[in-house]
Amino acid sequence: MPATYDFDRFLRYDELAAWLDQLADAHPGLVAIDSYGTSHEGRDLLLATVTDTSTGPHETKPAHWVDASIHATELTATVAACRLLQRLVDGDATGDEAITRALRTRTFYIVPRVNPDGAEWALADTPRFRRSSVRAWPHTDGRRWPGLHAEDIDGDGRILEMRRPDDDGAWMPHPDEERLLVPVPPDGPPPGVVRYQLLREGTVEDYDGFTVPAPGPPEALDLNRNYPAGWATSVPGAGDHPLSEPEIDALVRAIVARPNICGFNAFHTSGGVLLRPSSTAADSTLPAQDLWTWQRLAERGTELTGYPAHSIYEDFMWDRSNPMSGASDDWAYEHLGIFGWTTEFWDIVHAATGSKASTHLWFTGPTDDEALAVVRWLDGQPGDARTAGFVDWYPFDHPQLGAVELGGWNHLFSWTNPPLHLLRDEVDRHADFAVAQALAAPCLAIRRAAVDALGDDVWRVELGVSNTGWLPTQVSERAAKERLVRPVVAEVIASSPGSIDVIGGATRQELGQLAGSSAARFTRGAGGLPERALASWTLRAAPGTEVVLVASHQRAGRAEVALTLAERQR
Repeated sequence: MPATYDFDRFLRYDELAAWLDQLADAHPGLVAIDSYGTSHEGRDLLLATVTDTSTGPHETKPAHWVDASIHATELTATVAACRLLQRLVDGDATGDEAITRALRTRTFYIVPRVNPDGAEWALADTPRFRRSSVRAWPHTDGRRWPGLHAEDIDGDGRILEMRRPDDDGAWMPHPDEERLLVPVPPDGPPPGVVRYQLLREGTVEDYDGFTVPAPGPPEALDLNRNYPAGWATSVPGAGDHPLSEPEIDALVRAIVARPNICGFNAFHTSGGVLLRPSSTAADSTLPAQDLWTWQRLAERGTELTGYPAHSIYEDFMWDRSNPMSGASDDWAYEHLGIFGWTTEFWDIVHAATGSKASTHLWFTGPTDDEALAVVRWLDGQPGDARTAGFVDWYPFDHPQLGAVELGGWNHLFSWTNPPLHLLRDEVDRHADFAVAQALAAPCLAIRRAAVDALGDDVWRVELGVSNTGWLPTQVSERAAKERLVRPVVAEVIASSPGSIDVIGGATRQELGQLAGSSAARFTRGAGGLPERALASWTLRAAPGTEVVLVASHQRAGRAEVALTLAERQR
């Protein structure tokens, strides 16, 4: 168990679980660790709940949800989630105003590793890489499919690349750096330039002596395509049906069981960007108010993190006729009506060149000049042999392919994650964005509680409630249009059974939805006070009777006040 964690390395599952328990033990009034399910290989799926419990239990406050590392090798995301946890407890201890205010009035739900099985494979002494889930799919017998399986074949703890000369190879050395292979140009390589086959380091199952198929279906099972939003069999890796994978079934159930969640953020790598829905629809199809809200949140996110914000469909979709659906942020918005984000940590092109990578980098790869700049930048970074981002080629006798060279990109510590000494700086600023999103959530507060004596042991009681948050209580226009959120409720409760008789007004009253302060941008003072509502009751009770007035909303939280029925109380 790490006595301290400086966010400068990747924790394996047992270390991560021990660190979380240690954090909770050190902050019992602030942090609780629970299991919300088990993974395919039987590991507990861990959830940290963070709030100041002296001001109420977690479920009575609006909440912000963060989860991380749904994809096996995207390990920076877990570091970011852990750094957020540490920032919250440290901010509470030092009196950081924004953090203490957030912890007193809001809750954070943080899942540091959605996919512990895949991460364990990636971090093993002899690693294996999967896109996401390690479950054999679509067949369950575990037989390895024909083709290339990415794994460490020489036992050095790394998964690099393999190359061998081939007159028809699609790769050739960069003219200014022979270690770097780049795609052959349209008119072919210059005379005398050696062409190469280039493959990820791994085993070729059922090798036929000539072809090397791409990885079979087990490599493609993608937990971030298993959500119900737009799920389709045409989407690669979507699974057998929505929520077919235990990790996603458990995650969705955990979120739905917490209806106080008002915001959602999934941590991934890479790209150095903040991505928002939709993945399947143009911005012009979104409710105008929701698009405006996302844009304002994006401005704040970029200000705090330095990451630009993009619409997935508008800016990142390679083929809009074939969008990738079934993702978590789409589900959060479409099914729950909350604003979802995907944070893609780390842009190595920007680190090496000072310029952002193309939004189509995931599909086209870097330009030759960008790749060259990255190699030269990596050559100047500290680290040991296992974590070096680019490795000189060395000969190896491959069990299926024969004589090859291993080397090239060590993707885990270059394109997918930053060098370890840069981890903390890369993730550090994102805690502020999480706090800002939490503070934007709707939040109920009681601003008026009054008693007037009407005579003959009859009393008029009033409860004035206000939404103190920036967002409306329903959070989004989509939630309002789809009726995804119940209204604010006001209720009068006797301190002892039978001590009051409600003779005017329903004991439990629905007050509708309340606007947030974001509405001021549009009303400009002419819209009244849509963030407020007033409930009243007429009661018969003996003087001195105590009643409790409660205002509650599934997302905006719960507030209550006790009143004694006396001549006049305000």
